[in-house]
Amino acid sequence: MTEKTCPCGDGKSFDACCGPYLSRASVPVTAEALMRSRYTAFVRQDISYLRTTLWPKNLRGFDEVATAKWAAENHWTGLTVLDVQKGGAADREGTVLFEARYLSGGKLNTHRECSRFRKKAGNWYYVEALAH
Repeated sequence: MTEKTCPCGDGKSFDACCGPYLSRASVPVTAEALMRSRYTAFVRQDISYLRTTLWPKNLRGFDEVATAKWAAENHWTGLTVLDVQKGGAADREGTVLFEARYLSGGKLNTHRECSRFRKKAGNWYYVEALAH
C-alpha cells in the first residue's frame, strides 16, 4: 500500500518520491533526498533501509532492535527541511538541517537535527548528527 503523498513532505506521491529508494529500485542523488527517504523509512518502519544508508564505519554501533522500537512507538507527523549545505549530485558531502515531528505518549515532539552526509562510490550515506 502506498500513500497518496510521500511522508517526507516533498509534495510528490510516494511512488514518485521516496518509494523507488525504499524499494531499492534507485538511489538518492542528493543528501537531502537521502535524508527525506530516511525519514520515510522511519515512518514506514523500514529499518533495513536505515541500516543500508548508514555510513559503513558506523554500522557496528547501529542498534537495529532499539531503532525499530523507537520507529514503531512514535507516530510521525511531518518533516520540514530548514537548510541544506552542499550535498548536491556533484558533491561528496553535505549537511541537512531538519525538524521531524512525531507524537509520543500523547505529546507532540520535534526532533531537530543537522545531519552530515557523505557520498562513497556514487551512494549517499548518513554519517552523524552535528551540533547546531
